[in-house]
Amino acid sequence: MTDSLRTLPSSPPAPRRRGLLVFLVVAYLGMWAAMTPLLLTGFQRESARSGTGALEEVCIAAAMFAPALAALLVVRYVERAGRLRDVLALRWPRPWGRTARSCLLALAVPAALTAVALGIGVATGHYPFGVRWDGLGAWAATMLLQMLVSLPLFFGEELGWQGYLFPRLVRDGGDARLIGAYVGTGAAFALWHLPTLLMGGQYPGRPWYVSVPAMVISCTLILPVFTWLRLRSGSVIPAVLGHTFVSTASVGMVKVFAAPDAALDPLFMGMTGWPGWIATGAFVTFLALTGRLRPSAYAQSGDSRVSRSVGASAAAGTSPARANKA
Repeated sequence: MTDSLRTLPSSPPAPRRRGLLVFLVVAYLGMWAAMTPLLLTGFQRESARSGTGALEEVCIAAAMFAPALAALLVVRYVERAGRLRDVLALRWPRPWGRTARSCLLALAVPAALTAVALGIGVATGHYPFGVRWDGLGAWAATMLLQMLVSLPLFFGEELGWQGYLFPRLVRDGGDARLIGAYVGTGAAFALWHLPTLLMGGQYPGRPWYVSVPAMVISCTLILPVFTWLRLRSGSVIPAVLGHTFVSTASVGMVKVFAAPDAALDPLFMGMTGWPGWIATGAFVTFLALTGRLRPSAYAQSGDSRVSRSVGASAAAGTSPARANKA
């Protein structure tokens, strides 16, 4: 772990546990409350090509702010141990050249993983490749605009998962705690989607006992990629960009590169299907074997911003209470 994590004061775990409990309760209740109108109306997504109406968009937007709201409430009123931007790593990577590189990497890596996943699908006969090349330019422009518009919503998620939860779970410890932090954050991230899974959101047409385990696998595999983007930059912003791409452009790539009338099954295509699990799993294995998933790797390389961002967030659950300034 980073030096800042090693030197955290040894204090009773009650404040940290209370903060984690409050965070999870608020994040999960916020999701269920936001999805209640759709659940009450019996909404079901029948096809991967189905669009979303106005009510669905409003409910989804409200739900995506729940993790950030939970993190802000806990940091300000439960733990009260630092400035929000420090505790949640809400800052631009510096210098500005590094900001550009970090942002480009956050877009390029998910794009490459999606392309590999689609290639695996084509090679195994599970993806109906049939792109119309003349429409790709207009699609790319539309997708870029959609990503820009939806970007604030993904801050709503990643300020919770990468800004708050992962650093609290990782704390000071060895490999077992580090693995537990990745798996625990990934599982919490996946199960938070339970209301949408019950309505066929990510895996339309699939029963819950198929979609829930599939979502757990998908989130547990992609979570280390977002964390790696956060660790190497000392900022949550690249993780937000990566998440935005995965949930918008990556999904769009599955549709736009497929034959127009072909049926699409997310369990067999793209990042949320088994081809994506293979591609992402291989990349995460590379990151793990080369030490890139360890916070200490970036602190030892002289990047004190990473040490401070992870350390400040973890310390918020154990340090003596202080006045908190935004």
